[in-house]
Amino acid sequence: MAEKIILTGDRPTGRLHIGHYVGSLRRRVELQDSGLFDKIFIMIADAQALTDNADNPEKVRQNIIEVALDYMACGLDPAKSTMFIQSQVSELTELTFFYNNLVTVQRLQRNPTVKQEMQLRGFNDADGADNKAGTPVGFFCYPISQAADITAFKATTVPVGEDQEPMIEQTREIVRKFNSIYGPTLVEPEILLPESAACLRLPGTDGKAKMSKSLGNCIYLSDSADTVWEKVRGMYTDPLHLQVSDPGHIEGNTVFTYLDAFCKPEHFDKFASCFLGKKVCFEFHSLEEVKDQYRKGGLGDMMLKNFLNAVLNDTLEPIRQRRAELEKDLPYVYEVLRKGSEIARQAAAETLAEVKRAMRINYFEPGVIEELIASRKA
Repeated sequence: MAEKIILTGDRPTGRLHIGHYVGSLRRRVELQDSGLFDKIFIMIADAQALTDNADNPEKVRQNIIEVALDYMACGLDPAKSTMFIQSQVSELTELTFFYNNLVTVQRLQRNPTVKQEMQLRGFNDADGADNKAGTPVGFFCYPISQAADITAFKATTVPVGEDQEPMIEQTREIVRKFNSIYGPTLVEPEILLPESAACLRLPGTDGKAKMSKSLGNCIYLSDSADTVWEKVRGMYTDPLHLQVSDPGHIEGNTVFTYLDAFCKPEHFDKFASCFLGKKVCFEFHSLEEVKDQYRKGGLGDMMLKNFLNAVLNDTLEPIRQRRAELEKDLPYVYEVLRKGSEIARQAAAETLAEVKRAMRINYFEPGVIEELIASRKA
């Protein structure tokens, strides 16, 4: 039976936030501990981060340790998952070079994720349609690099958010194209989306569609309890909910979106005091009861924010504590990444050798030169 293998990762452009947690990190730990997968590779994608940070390599360099700390603090275990640094696996670059020949410029231009990310960063289209800064070739070819990352480890499963579906589909296209030309060599991956809508994409604290470091609307996994409260207190809610007595709207209300993602049944007993006020006192046993009361009116936004703050800190405090312990022994964390990079490189080298063999560019493998000489004489 073929091995079941996961490949996933993040760009080290900053500390990880709770959007990463609900969108991927929490699920990765569950998958790691499920025993359903033979191998799990988790990549810190520093080479891809450099495609739009080439003028600031120190930013990428410093954030590698931040991402590794967040990974391990959330429960990713070096004994169960291979954590590695992308740039230390040079075989990925070579695979990307070969795959470049299987994808057209027009196909890359149609990739919705690429177009969205280019717009977010102020890059112009590949044909130079506007006067903004041009798109670096490395960034434009991001889907091809991602295909190399996935196929190098023969990943059968790639857990990502729904915004990455076009990227995975492009990987599948590259695999099919390669196998049709050179014979069955590469493994076609399956996408694994978050299980619930609440985890598909967590909005920023300002209500904008995406939580982003550049927009300053993140709650980081490493934020202190005081910082979390400061950010929760300023969160976007319902602009029409002006008075406590006003009926409130759930849809588009960021506080409820976060509660959907983090709230557990036990939180209602644990933090019941959040709903006790001078004028009103509520007793809730489920999030649906909270939503119903908010729709009717009488439930203030500050009560909700107090409850959300308690829920978030209940989730984040164990992560903060583990991170603080890991920070006391940074050489250990770097050693985890060094060993993981060695393991990853060995796996990628095996795939690269198979790719070269399929492409008939394995000139110096045993017996190949003899075969070439014999075919020339014939």
